[in-house]
Amino acid sequence: MKVLVTLAAAGVLGVAGAAAFVWSGLYDISATDQHLAPTYRLLDIAMRRSVGQRAEEIEVPDLADPAKVQAGAFLYRQHCLQCHGAPGVAPAPFALGMTPVPVPLVHTARTWTPAQIFWVVKEGIKMTGMPAWKYRLSDAHIWSIVAFLPAMAQLTPEQYAKLRTVAPPQSIDSYDGEPSAARGAQAIHQYACVTCHQIPGIVGANAPVGPPLAGIASRGMLGGVLPNSPGNMVRWLRAPQAFAPLTAMPDLGVTERDARDIAAYLATLR
Repeated sequence: MKVLVTLAAAGVLGVAGAAAFVWSGLYDISATDQHLAPTYRLLDIAMRRSVGQRAEEIEVPDLADPAKVQAGAFLYRQHCLQCHGAPGVAPAPFALGMTPVPVPLVHTARTWTPAQIFWVVKEGIKMTGMPAWKYRLSDAHIWSIVAFLPAMAQLTPEQYAKLRTVAPPQSIDSYDGEPSAARGAQAIHQYACVTCHQIPGIVGANAPVGPPLAGIASRGMLGGVLPNSPGNMVRWLRAPQAFAPLTAMPDLGVTERDARDIAAYLATLR
């Protein structure tokens, strides 16, 4: 019994000490102060184990198609070069100031499996600045990027500089399912809605720039201009300024699928 009491007391003291340290403000959160080596190593191990487990069930398509590699080269320059650089090409200045600094994907192509790279590009990695591209690129386009990385790893800086790329055709993954409130909650976060609205169930900055969305499903109007219905909610999410030109809510490029899912989640907020 004494042992259990001692362990419980030690746990309480540990939590209290951690809380006091956080509240003191002594921890330097600046991006110019690098992680301690043990901290970086622990986060790296946790990230690799997490990715490895979740990528196990991913089925890898044929990545040798030259058209797929060429499309990946274009998409890489559009979306990845700014942070990760390329042979002979430095990342953009903002990426050099990130902590941790984004790794060169030439190395990643040699040490990670295609399934692992696909999962990371699609889902992103929290606390690293690596975004989830699943709401901005189709699976087909993500696989094209994965296909290009091993080819890029073989290029000299001169060869990369001379590389000609062609924009791939638009590729929208098919979607014929019912709207999902669970997917909508994730999409709300990915479209940064929580940076302007307080939204029940969504963790984020909750900066009160726009109106809080608690009870949105019970309100009669959207933006003061549209009757509140599932169809109108989808229309409002996709093009708010088309209905209220003076609204501060921007067009975030929400797809039809994501708008339906977000509307399904908002319909639960009564």
